[in-house]
Formats: sequence, structure tokens, C-alpha cells
Amino acid sequence: MHSYDVTVTTSAPPEVVWKLLVDAASWPLWSKVDSLDTARSSGLDPDGDDGVGAVRAFRTGRTVTGERLTEKVEHRLLAYEDAFIASMHNYRARIELTPTATSGTVIHWHGEYDTSWLMGWIMPRYLQKFMQGMAEGLARYAEEHKPAP
Repeated sequence: MHSYDVTVTTSAPPEVVWKLLVDAASWPLWSKVDSLDTARSSGLDPDGDDGVGAVRAFRTGRTVTGERLTEKVEHRLLAYEDAFIASMHNYRARIELTPTATSGTVIHWHGEYDTSWLMGWIMPRYLQKFMQGMAEGLARYAEEHKPAP
């Protein structure tokens, strides 16, 4: 079993970060994914508040990965598992949001997965860096789009 674990702090409040996380259509705006593949997604909320059971398919280059939401605690936790990810198996991830004393948010994004022996040489380092970029992109975008004081 492999894992990744990233933590980033943003000055944006949890409500702003949360809104971006639960709206799959926003992910290409702040993350390393190129687009939301609506044809391969299912159960997406038209108002951008995807619920447990929704499958969100994201395209990055030629690769499309599908993630099924498994747990949702408003403004605090979004968890998902692989619905279809060719290079990984038994993938489970959690994004935990913790408010800071200064009205910001700590974003803790971590996951575990299995992969083939060959991919086991490549995937851990690649995915750690990729997910660090995801968390940093979310933090920056949330800061740029938080309400003015």
C-alpha cells in the first residue's frame, strides 16, 4: 500500500474552500486537472454541491480518472474512492478542512492506494508532488476568490 499526505494553509475561510471542493466543475479552475468529463461522471449536482455517491470524472492529458464521493461533512471533510482509475486500485482519499485562529483554513489532503509493481516505482513520488500541487492550487484560488472583508 502506498500513500501521500499533504497539508497547506490558506487565508481563505473553510466555507470558500469547501464550495470549491464540492463543485467538480470548479476543479479545472484551481487544480492540475484539465477538465471535468461530464459524459463519464454521474450524480453531479447542477448547483455545484455534489453529494455522496456522485462519480466525478476528471481528464488530465489523455487520462480520465473517476472518483466516487464516499463521505461528506459540511465545511470539514470530503472523502472519495476510486470509481475507475487504471493505474491504481483500492484508492481512498480524504480532504480535511480545519479552521485557523485567523479565519483561514488548514487543508489536509491524504490518501492510500495500491498499484502494480512497476508503477510502484513511479507513482508514489509522482502522486505526492501532484497532490501537493492540487492542495496549493486550491489554497491560492480560494484566497483570490474569498469575500472582501
